[in-house]
Amino acid sequence: MTSDISIRREDDVVVVTPAGEMDAVTSPALAEAIDGVLLPDTPTGVVVDLSKVGFCDSRCIGVLVAAYRQARDLGAGLMVAEPQRQVLRLFVIAGIDQVIPIAGTVGAAVEDLRD
Repeated sequence: MTSDISIRREDDVVVVTPAGEMDAVTSPALAEAIDGVLLPDTPTGVVVDLSKVGFCDSRCIGVLVAAYRQARDLGAGLMVAEPQRQVLRLFVIAGIDQVIPIAGTVGAAVEDLRD
């Protein structure tokens, strides 16, 4: 499967939007994209917009948890926004919603990270 990843900046917050399925094949590209926006010029925060992701496996979860920790260690925030129902269900079952903040909209995540 393939995944496309777009990146846009909203002032001091970067929004990373993958599309498609995030699995063992495509998750490394997400990790690389997030790493690329965190270094060398760390933003205030990163929003991972999952509105276009229909499938997320354990590799994707691992990438998001590692990115959250990396952002935190660099003094930045990281939030997930707009996960589709099945992805959100997986996050809740796996307890990821207790680790990574999840916002209902990208706009809400951007505002939370700016505060």
